[in-house]
Formats: sequence, C-alpha cells, structure tokens
Amino acid sequence: MPVIVSLPIADRLISYRFYRDGLGFEAIGDLADDGLPEPLQFVLDGGVRLMLIPTGGFGWVIGGREVAKPGTSECLFSLAAENSVAVDQKVERARTAGAEIVSEPQSQPWGYSGVFADPDGHIWQISS
Repeated sequence: MPVIVSLPIADRLISYRFYRDGLGFEAIGDLADDGLPEPLQFVLDGGVRLMLIPTGGFGWVIGGREVAKPGTSECLFSLAAENSVAVDQKVERARTAGAEIVSEPQSQPWGYSGVFADPDGHIWQISS
C-alpha cells in the first residue's frame, strides 16, 4: 500500500510541469480533459507518491478546514542526493523550472544542502 502525501496547488499545469521538469518525478494515472493525470500523482520512491490537489478541492478533502496560505510551512520535504554536485544540479534544475530558492546549496553542520519553494510555496530540501 503506497503512502500518499497530498499538497494543495493553485494551477495544475504549472505544478505538473514543475514536478516533472524541476524534480524529474514521473506522473501516473489516466489523463483528464486537460491532458494531465487525474488525480495528479507522481511516484517519488518505492511506496511513496505525491498527489497535487487544487486548493478548493483540497479544502473539501480536509473537511472544510482552512487551507494554509502560500508561504506558510508546517512541513519540510527532503530528498537525498548522492553528493554536493548532485545537490547543486537538483537545486539548479528546480530553479530553472520556477522554484524560489530559499537557501542556496551550502555546507551545513549535518551535510551539504539547498532549500527551495515550489510554485505554491511548499518547501523542499535537497541534501547529501
């Protein structure tokens, strides 16, 4: 049984392109009228998937609770890279796809990492 992490998004096409081109994730599922998989899901690794849900639908899924405003972060998504060169490459790929760089790749006490926000403000860390 896969673990599915769901995030609210403002625009399906922008988010699809970001996660496909910026992070290299593979989308799965049947295509909807807009040419994108519905639901919009990406395989991350093994049994983990990422599902992107338009903000209005996300609010409905979580029982009418308020969806956090862009820039509000209660979760940090972390991806491992083989080494510092791979961290640099992955952060640059995300930047090219539209990421906002939160922290340029640099040495940290725990390793080498860079942090960026996706088009909806969700925070991702790449580290080695």
